[in-house]
Amino acid sequence: MDLRQLFATNLRRIRHEQKLSQEQLAHDAEIDRAYVSRVERGVTYVGLEIIGKLVDVLGVDPIEFFKPIPKRTRRRADD
Repeated sequence: MDLRQLFATNLRRIRHEQKLSQEQLAHDAEIDRAYVSRVERGVTYVGLEIIGKLVDVLGVDPIEFFKPIPKRTRRRADD
């Protein structure tokens, strides 16, 4: 997984955990909602200024956007 996709996945996860819509996140961060969508889909690079805005709005450490995604483990039927 490249950094763009890693950032996208973590941003989406954090936003969902905080029960924010893309619209609300974009409004609070003073960025375009379509841009948030492109970032979450991993189709655009995100700059440091935007990362700073997202950190401020979401109240997370920037490292949260770059944490590895744990691999899902399949549960066996007899567990």
